[in-house]
Amino acid sequence: MQPIAETEFSFPGQTGVYHGKVRDVYDLGDKLVMVASDRISAFDHILHNAIPYKGQVLNQTANFFLNATRDIVPNWLMASPDPNVSIGLRCEPIKIEMVIRGYLAGHAWREYKAGKRMICGEAMPDGMKESEKFPSPIITPATKAEEGHDEDISKAEILEQKIMGKEQYEELEKYTYALFERGTKMAAERGLILVDTKYEFGIYEGKVYLIDEIHTPDSSRYYYAEGYQDRLNAGEKQKQLSKEFVREWLMEHGFQGKEGQLMPMMPDTFVQEVSDRYITLFETITGNKFVKGEDSDPHARIEENVITWISNN
Repeated sequence: MQPIAETEFSFPGQTGVYHGKVRDVYDLGDKLVMVASDRISAFDHILHNAIPYKGQVLNQTANFFLNATRDIVPNWLMASPDPNVSIGLRCEPIKIEMVIRGYLAGHAWREYKAGKRMICGEAMPDGMKESEKFPSPIITPATKAEEGHDEDISKAEILEQKIMGKEQYEELEKYTYALFERGTKMAAERGLILVDTKYEFGIYEGKVYLIDEIHTPDSSRYYYAEGYQDRLNAGEKQKQLSKEFVREWLMEHGFQGKEGQLMPMMPDTFVQEVSDRYITLFETITGNKFVKGEDSDPHARIEENVITWISNN
């Protein structure tokens, strides 16, 4: 298929559009139409190559988990009239990402390896190995940057800078721990370990809502549970199902999003591997068979499905 690299729709009642790193968000006033493109980002940069079916995987994985966690926290999702589309309530976003880590991996491991033992005000014990489980999950918030890199921030700094009050932050904290516990349990049932993830929240009619995506390969890191302990003991890399392998490929090719670094083009074989891995993650984590969306003209399909939904609602 031709991946969906960009979209430029004009829906009935549309008042604006925001093109994010991966999603294009169409504003209908009280509702948002979120189109998951096939763009892929790493190190806060959109990569040259788009990945076939990645947007569909992202959208359908997020919706699977949004529907599975409504008993914990209300969320923005109202409908998914197309494999690449979610429509939901327009919430006022809280400008903090609630990152939660159960294991020492990714950004936390890179900080740890550099000698740091505190991250966002949370202590990381001495003597830990990469991919080792923390004594208990830690929340390491990040500021939500409009562009460029998100920055680590501590609870104390969030309160000090009056980004939100103590009561609201502790409500987000409570939801974050509960969602991570649910995600961990669901992953374990599928033979996976939920290593770390992030949640975003917004306000709708004065109440906190879960927004955006959850437990997808773009927002989460998963390890295979089988062989985890043996690999940890042997000091080997964990077998994982997440976007980290894309970051590792980029690092091997001299790119970490730093100034002066040239972003490499992925060869077609690697693009196909990334697509296959995304589909595998969807099937593994949800237990559902991935059904590829009709792709002869995905833009026309999306437009028709969204307009039909709008006209019926």
